[in-house]
Amino acid sequence: MKRIVPHRRVLISMLAVVALAGIAVWPSAVAVESGTVTRGPLAVTIDEEGQTRVCDRFIVSAPVAGRVMRIELEPGDRVRRGAVVARVRAEAPPLLDARTHAEARAAVEAARAALGRARADEQHASAESAQAQRELARTRELAEAALIAQQELDTRESAARVAEESLNAAMFTVRAATSELQRAEARLNPADSNTGALVTVTAPVSGVVLRRIRESESVVPAGEPLLEIGDPRRLEIVADLLSSDAVRIVSGARATIEQWGGQKRLDARVRRIEPAGFTKVSALGVEEQRVNVILDFTDPGAAWAALGDAYRVELRIVTWETGDAVQVPTSALFRLGSDWAVFRVDDDRARRVVVKVGHQTGQQAEVKEGLTPGHRVVLHPSDTLDDGARIRTR
Repeated sequence: MKRIVPHRRVLISMLAVVALAGIAVWPSAVAVESGTVTRGPLAVTIDEEGQTRVCDRFIVSAPVAGRVMRIELEPGDRVRRGAVVARVRAEAPPLLDARTHAEARAAVEAARAALGRARADEQHASAESAQAQRELARTRELAEAALIAQQELDTRESAARVAEESLNAAMFTVRAATSELQRAEARLNPADSNTGALVTVTAPVSGVVLRRIRESESVVPAGEPLLEIGDPRRLEIVADLLSSDAVRIVSGARATIEQWGGQKRLDARVRRIEPAGFTKVSALGVEEQRVNVILDFTDPGAAWAALGDAYRVELRIVTWETGDAVQVPTSALFRLGSDWAVFRVDDDRARRVVVKVGHQTGQQAEVKEGLTPGHRVVLHPSDTLDDGARIRTR
């Protein structure tokens, strides 16, 4: 005899099967990461490696052909202007023929002309420095009387410092031109005037020995480099940038120096973008057009006193910045046709929103339209995420 199943049990079983099937096909919430739309300062920078460089460096050369005595100075030793840095025992040079004698005399005349021009530039720089100091004094009087803005005083102080540095550079140029004239005159001397004599080589400026090119006693020709002298307290920074990046930088742009070995980040400012580029082969073997950009420290010298010549630094040169920008993490952006879009977190749903994007950095993007501060957005949205999909934030 067959057993008859009650109708209620059959109905419950059918409902359970339907419920299980519904749960199986019901879409589950997608786990996502979220970020917040904020408002604050935003800066677009060009990041590149650079190195320090002594602003004014002088190569001390042998004035005559002969045997240079052993140079006892070590890199880092301080020397004063006029101090003896090397000695050369002159050898009998070959007799000067008429052509060589004429060339040597022309070299002396050219050296004298260069010295005269350097002295004229020095006088011009001295006059400009004096004028800048007078204008600074008048500006300070006006500032004390509250007749001008503080910005005008800052501008005059900066102009006075620049004029003073230009005067120092002109003075160094005069000293270098004087040494060049002495070397040219030594070549023009009679062939046997210095034979066997011990010719002293003096430092053209006060500074520090940066590099000793010749150390041991050896025979050198006239004009052979022996030492490099400079002042490590007058450093600049040089960075070779891609030409496509260099055109986005303007003189006076702000920059920061990081990863230089110190605890504090340093500030700098772009002084000059060189007008001529050069070809450089990258580590991957690709030829690139590069341009040298020169920067000056704006921090006091005590902040970067540990740096020396040809030290490596990392630069962030600012090309655009603002103190008040609505910004979103760039990892939240994705392309929607020709537009940018994000998924905004709306309760437990992902809502696709088209946004208008301005400047972008590696991590943040300026939002001009579509979002307001406080909105939360999905970071790294997957291709399978759809508008209105259920989500849960990690």
